[in-house]
Amino acid sequence: MSDLELKLKALVIDTLNLEEVTIEDIDSDEVLFGGELGLDSIDALELGVAIKKHFDVMLDSDSEETKEHFRSIRTLAQFIQSQQGER
Repeated sequence: MSDLELKLKALVIDTLNLEEVTIEDIDSDEVLFGGELGLDSIDALELGVAIKKHFDVMLDSDSEETKEHFRSIRTLAQFIQSQQGER
């Protein structure tokens, strides 16, 4: 697991106030929305804002591509790395 994946897991937990969830509880390939974590569209919006703020990446909330980036911690990490690599 990469450092970025660890940071993302911590960000998910902190941003969404998942008090009973630990970093170890979140599998990097687990589906974030509609999966075991029980995250919904409101959570997606909150998480999107936090990711923009913490990682300075651009997200298009209407894009199907963005929805795929939010599939799991691993896909989010790959997206953030690709965005930061373009600078």
